[in-house]
Amino acid sequence: MRRSGITSFVLWVGLTILTLLPVWWMLVVSMRPRVKLYSKSVLIDDLYWDNFLAVLNSSTFLQYLWNSMVVATSNAALVCALGLLAAFGLSRYKISGGDNVFFWLITNRMAPPAVFLLPLFLLFTKWFVFGDFMLFDTKIGLILLYCVFNLPFAIWLLKGMLDGIPLELDEAARVDGATTGQVLSHVILPLARPGLAVTFILTWIFAWNEYLFAATLTSSAGARTVTTALAEYVSVTGTNWGEMAAMAFLTTLPALVVLGFVQKHIVTGLTFGALKG
Repeated sequence: MRRSGITSFVLWVGLTILTLLPVWWMLVVSMRPRVKLYSKSVLIDDLYWDNFLAVLNSSTFLQYLWNSMVVATSNAALVCALGLLAAFGLSRYKISGGDNVFFWLITNRMAPPAVFLLPLFLLFTKWFVFGDFMLFDTKIGLILLYCVFNLPFAIWLLKGMLDGIPLELDEAARVDGATTGQVLSHVILPLARPGLAVTFILTWIFAWNEYLFAATLTSSAGARTVTTALAEYVSVTGTNWGEMAAMAFLTTLPALVVLGFVQKHIVTGLTFGALKG
């Protein structure tokens, strides 16, 4: 038993190092001037802040960062709201073909995103045009698009969690005169908060990290997200590795902050309903 514990400890330490190594190397590169960029040392020799200052003083970066916050947060909130309603219907009501509908929702998540790139580009530029307004190169376009891909995942995750909430609680509330809306808001919602927290953080991270659609369906600083800004450090004259690493490191910080606020709900939410039956 003691040997097994030591083996597990060594394994977890090794996995932790492998996980944090890219983050550490990103920080090391961001703290180096260009003349020391290819040094073989894996340690931070000097506290060189010029790369971070260049990124933080860039109005473009701040605009991209704001765009990412708006898109990711709005998408996560909308997905959680719609996903909860859909999961409630699939969990609590016998819908004709409900299993087929649920499977069809999941299959939408299986296809590679690149398959949808050309059709979506044509839809955004040719079909979803209303006078002078089009979804192309807008934050609302990205928010709605990310909902298409994140909503099936949210429904799948929330349905499993709602299945773990006893149906007797709904029936007891209805006996007391509660409507469907009151059952959802006063019974289901409080119990599903851990699951909603997990769904929110995962969909938020998916939207925050997405690059392909953001790079293809936006073209101006008013709509582009922070992940697309990383590619702008690659030019025909070379790659500015120091500032790129600094921006990449700063880009991870908001995700860590959001994760910190909901971390206590993650384990509860992911295991909710696992022991049902």
